[in-house]
Amino acid sequence: MKYSLGIDAGGTYTDVVIIENNSGEVVSSNKALTTYPDLLEGIENSIDGLDFQYLEDIAVVSVSTTLATNTVLENTGYPVALILIGEHGSESEGFPSQHIFHANGGHDHKGLEMQELDIKTIESFVENVKDKVSAFAISSHFSIRNPDHEIKTREMIQTIVDMPVVCGHELSQDIGAYERAVTATLNARLIPVIKQFIETIVKEIRRRGISARLLMLKCDGSVTGIEDALKKPIETVFSGPAASLIGASHLSGRHTCVTIDVGGTSTDVSSISKGVPELSESGGIVGGWKTRVRAIHMETSAMGGDSGIWTRKGGLFIGPRRVIPLSLAAEMYPGFVSKLKNASHPQRDICDENIQPARFFVKNGSGKHELTDSERKVLDVLGNEPMSYRELTSISRSHISSNMLDSLISKRFIRVIGFTPTDVLHVLGDYEQWNVEAASIGADILARFAFSSKFEICETLKEKFALNMAYDLMCFSLPNIEKESIMDTLTGNYSATFKMKLPVVLIGGPVAPYVKLLGKIVDADIILPDHADVGNAIGALYGKGIKRLEYLIRPASLSEPDQDFIVFSQNGRKSFQTYTQAYDYSIDNGKNVLFEYMKSCGIKKDQISFNIKEKKIIPEGWKHPPMETQLTIMGIGTSPL
Repeated sequence: MKYSLGIDAGGTYTDVVIIENNSGEVVSSNKALTTYPDLLEGIENSIDGLDFQYLEDIAVVSVSTTLATNTVLENTGYPVALILIGEHGSESEGFPSQHIFHANGGHDHKGLEMQELDIKTIESFVENVKDKVSAFAISSHFSIRNPDHEIKTREMIQTIVDMPVVCGHELSQDIGAYERAVTATLNARLIPVIKQFIETIVKEIRRRGISARLLMLKCDGSVTGIEDALKKPIETVFSGPAASLIGASHLSGRHTCVTIDVGGTSTDVSSISKGVPELSESGGIVGGWKTRVRAIHMETSAMGGDSGIWTRKGGLFIGPRRVIPLSLAAEMYPGFVSKLKNASHPQRDICDENIQPARFFVKNGSGKHELTDSERKVLDVLGNEPMSYRELTSISRSHISSNMLDSLISKRFIRVIGFTPTDVLHVLGDYEQWNVEAASIGADILARFAFSSKFEICETLKEKFALNMAYDLMCFSLPNIEKESIMDTLTGNYSATFKMKLPVVLIGGPVAPYVKLLGKIVDADIILPDHADVGNAIGALYGKGIKRLEYLIRPASLSEPDQDFIVFSQNGRKSFQTYTQAYDYSIDNGKNVLFEYMKSCGIKKDQISFNIKEKKIIPEGWKHPPMETQLTIMGIGTSPL
């Protein structure tokens, strides 16, 4: 018999599962804590908990992760330099980079050079920032019609530094210069993160003598070869949620359903129809950034099981920043419970999201950004053991602002420990995976600051979390309804409620404590399938091979529309004498590229089907080949299991 191994590295847990390929039966599964900054220990621990008798017969290993998503959500990516070539009328919109350079160059909509590329000034910029960044992103005006300036700039950069360089035309053929530049920048920021993850996975799999094919789930629910994922990590940015959607559908046996995935960092809602994930055609939005990446359509909020709970002026808030739960910290750091009992707390009037009672800081050690002198002073004091805010300020003998803490967290230099929804469940007895005493102490401390009692605030927070799940569900299901009206309905301000037509599958862990609460807020068929806690790892194995290619055919000149045609595609700009030659090239090239892609995913030729969509512009009375032909060639391959 042959088996497949699914691995999902989430913000809190790394889940693994082994499936028998013919029956689809789960024969072994395990969960282990994701370890930071080195992921290897968590991956090792998760695989160590599997039944070893199956490992030698593993044929396919497929992985998914929320690391990319969480990196963007928490703004903890690596520093990147963005080079904008030609006209970019979007300076005021902002980009996810602190190092931005505008250079002359670019092309027009026909792919003709508008301005000569100013390679010398770009070279000077690269020399100035090369020691401050970890990667480069390039976006040239109308590079989707001619990528020549992006390619030349990349080649020049690669002669100066050995760093990843991302070009916008490689990631999207859609018009939208701003979104394409954002997509390229986010991709560059994620390459070091995903590179470490993939290298760790490959090293551990090979060390165990597993010679299986290695795949990764993409954000549209399709699989890709591991090398392709390394080149385009932005396409994995929603691979964790995509895996949960596919896993939820498989485990529940519902090919059409809505899924609520509760992770450590976020709660994600998505849907699948007849086994195919619903996609966002305009591109995925993550962390507020619009991208040109086709991803599953999803409603997401930065409220997960590990979201930091904080109080200010008696109010209670959840998230958006992920922290280490107190109950988990007690398992990680000996003596932490004693420190928690005896810690002094900040004054109420200075409390905000970062400065809180029962909140601690610990050095992370994976930061790559520049530090100010004040930040360096804080890091010199901070060690590998948790330290409270009062302790940190006392030892450093200086005022430490919330903004400084925020900067150090964003730069990945420190991690935060605090009270979370996971701790709430420990206090209420709904979940007892880690140290209940630490969670209880934290609840007592927070209750005093919130002028309440321990169990009252925990019940309130649990209800608040369930309400957020319901809110995300209805915002996803009713996209044209004002969100304020949705919340008013959910909180009972109207004499009406919501009823879901589709079944709602809960996945992630722990989600069982929220089933009854969610059912009281929304009338729905709520399903909690077996193995829901490792649903993402299962979903990583059941993604289809799906890839889309786009070709645009236009006459070189409308004054002579019967000869000389141009094809714009991911291959750049190519010229042909006749329309038939241009059309045949597009179809043949598309199929060949798709065949090679599917082959790298382990999908055989007879398992692939093609879907070709044409959109032609032919004005009334036009007696020539189409004025414009848009071809979308999609290859669909069955699961490689």
